[in-house]
Amino acid sequence: MERLSGLDAGFIYSESSTVPLQVCSITELDTSTVPGGYTFEKLCDHLASRIPAIPEFRTKLADNDFNVDHPVWLEDNDFQLSRHVNRIALPEPGGREELAALCGRIVAMPLERSKPLWEMWVIEGVGGSAAREDGRLAMLLKVHHAVVDGVSAANLLSQLLDTEPEAPPPDPVDGPKQASAWEIAADGLWRFVTRPWQLTRVVPATATMIVNTVNRAVGGTAMAAPFSAPNTPFNKALTAERNLAMAQLPLEDVKKIKDHCDVKVNDVVMALCAGALRGYLEGRDELPAKPLIAFVPASVHDESDRPGRNQLSGMFSNLHTDIEDPLDRLRAIGESNVRSKEHSSSMGPTMLLDLAQSLSRNMFGLALGLLSRTPLGTTAITNVVISNVAGPPTTLYSAGAEITGLYPFGPVFPGAGLNITVMSLDGKLNIGIISCPQLVDDLWDLADRFEAELKELLSRC
Repeated sequence: MERLSGLDAGFIYSESSTVPLQVCSITELDTSTVPGGYTFEKLCDHLASRIPAIPEFRTKLADNDFNVDHPVWLEDNDFQLSRHVNRIALPEPGGREELAALCGRIVAMPLERSKPLWEMWVIEGVGGSAAREDGRLAMLLKVHHAVVDGVSAANLLSQLLDTEPEAPPPDPVDGPKQASAWEIAADGLWRFVTRPWQLTRVVPATATMIVNTVNRAVGGTAMAAPFSAPNTPFNKALTAERNLAMAQLPLEDVKKIKDHCDVKVNDVVMALCAGALRGYLEGRDELPAKPLIAFVPASVHDESDRPGRNQLSGMFSNLHTDIEDPLDRLRAIGESNVRSKEHSSSMGPTMLLDLAQSLSRNMFGLALGLLSRTPLGTTAITNVVISNVAGPPTTLYSAGAEITGLYPFGPVFPGAGLNITVMSLDGKLNIGIISCPQLVDDLWDLADRFEAELKELLSRC
């Protein structure tokens, strides 16, 4: 059987009515490229042919009252595709605001835990009745964060999508083996009894991390500290509502800036985020004097031998929003990111995984209960979460329909109510922004500032 790791289970335990922990994407498609024409039935048949290669889509949570450890993943013997794929029409006029508003309402709804933790919404009528003949379509995919992280979500999309209009389905992949309730409980008891051995790994590593961080702080080479972020509108209490916005930029322009300033693509992405956030807050007279802080998740799939579907580390990064000049801000971000990466690497790629693995189910519950009763639940841990995921450089298709945009969205958390996730695809940089409308009432204002910020950096280069 496949038991959830501590980090995977943490995403299950910490989910609430106001914090649905899902990884989402909005895919825009041009169905005029579909051989023989688009139909919803043809799209479902294509998806059904891909499911055997995606065990994450066929497995569901299994648990019982005698299990003292985390739940397990088991194959859903009653899997039905129709329980996961929904069809809906976009209200007129069918523009980006209507698409984002509809998807925001869907994203806010938690996934049903009695079945595999994903669902897809096929959204027709994009562009309104006048554009229906153009063949525009959108698909919203929701997958629980316990199932995938950013990199594994991108890998999952590679199984769903094709590099040519009429590609054969990938080879089937076996899912987790079946297990009885007693087998789940017995294995869980053994893991619970042996969990203290995890502390022999975590305690020395934690002590080393603390000493290393103190030394770096004294020497001025530490990353930005958590809970050092200034208060912004993004850092207030969340409600159950969600709002979305999207932006798309030419990747070639981003690389021109990278080459001119001798920085990384991720540095330019973060500088674009920083400039857009600075302009957004400054336009509302809400820009704090202190620079904004971002948490940047990082994949450790290539460096970790730990169990679990989420293989994550990360760093806190200074966005230098106190610097007015965009080129100076970019260079400052590049320099601070070097320090942050060195600091994060020095703590070990599996620090977060090992810490989560050492916590039992009861300890998770105690920690979450304590958090909900303290100011930490609404304190600014970080101002924004920024993720950058590399996608394929080629054109992709779904059931023969050419993909013209693929916008990723991560979750928002108490104390960090804004998430900006970026994915490169086919020469474009696709930016997905998600928040809560009670925190940010106009995400499109923020999204539209990315293009202006890119033009400003290009003109300076």
